[in-house]
Amino acid sequence: MQILNNNYSISELVGMLSRRELIVNDKYQRGAGLWPAGPASYFIDTILEGYPFPKIYLYEYYNRENKKTNREIVDGQQRITTIQNFINNKFRIIGESKFSGCFFKDLEVEQQEKFMTYSVSADVIRTASRPEILQMFRRMNAYTLPLNEAEKRHSAYTGEFKFFINELSDHLSEFFIEFGVFTDREILRMKDAEFLSELVLSIENGMMSLSPTQLNGIYKKYDSSFDKRQEYTAKIMDAFGFIIAELEPLRKSFMMKSYALHSLVTALIAAKYGIEKLQEQLGATPIGSFAVDINLARERLVAITQAHESKELEGPYGTYVKATSSSTTKAPNRTIRVGVILEALGINVSYENHDRVF
Repeated sequence: MQILNNNYSISELVGMLSRRELIVNDKYQRGAGLWPAGPASYFIDTILEGYPFPKIYLYEYYNRENKKTNREIVDGQQRITTIQNFINNKFRIIGESKFSGCFFKDLEVEQQEKFMTYSVSADVIRTASRPEILQMFRRMNAYTLPLNEAEKRHSAYTGEFKFFINELSDHLSEFFIEFGVFTDREILRMKDAEFLSELVLSIENGMMSLSPTQLNGIYKKYDSSFDKRQEYTAKIMDAFGFIIAELEPLRKSFMMKSYALHSLVTALIAAKYGIEKLQEQLGATPIGSFAVDINLARERLVAITQAHESKELEGPYGTYVKATSSSTTKAPNRTIRVGVILEALGINVSYENHDRVF
């Protein structure tokens, strides 16, 4: 078996498809189907912005019947089909892209040229039998790290919610690194994606314990369509923007531990926009802003963070600190933490087994 590294422009690949010099062989992978608008848009935006995407694999052989060299796509079918559909103006870009709303025909001439000349990395397999190709992929997969739960979800689902999370992760990756929430490696292993998925669950369902079943469920629920995409993006980005602009003292503090940040962002969204289930759980009525008094809220949040760091179980914030000592992703502790943070923001809360702090 011979494998050659090659690069083809999108123009070359589309030309080969139209001349039937490049075909899809369904024996190697499932039918191409159609990515929903969100995933397709995210992929096209990747190309327009000049970012790379994983290489495709082609099987090249000499066809004795037509006396031509033919190529089959053995991996990369959906990507190539999406590219072809975009060029044929079958869908417009949606989402947060600066090209949002554009068909291919709407792009400026320079952008169209950049798209068509984009270089696609390809491994071309020659002089191989079909069993050898299948064995090649088995061997490649044998040396990859076992997938964690977040990676499994992103492998299993290819629809709207997955790419909504991808877009949010893109926008917030710098925040997660700069504020000390996740390491580079944790982001590569999709800890940020899991965090953002949990956040959506809290917006929809209030405080609940972390569960792979619940996370898988929301990916499945919104796989084919996600009409709340823009609404949730706006709320989440607004909350993170507030943290960046007004809560700088919390940078790399204990409030930036992922479970504490989850509570903070949930509380901020509940304060400004309201979370229906959280109103039932804590009686927290939204006030249309992130805090009654920003300066006072900042002071209180810093104090809570310091108590957390010092493990002040008997201090004025002992209830919060105890809710960070173990079972941090369980519903009761999440409810306590969000309640204390809401009080720090100036929101009245009411629930059992907790005295008001402020």
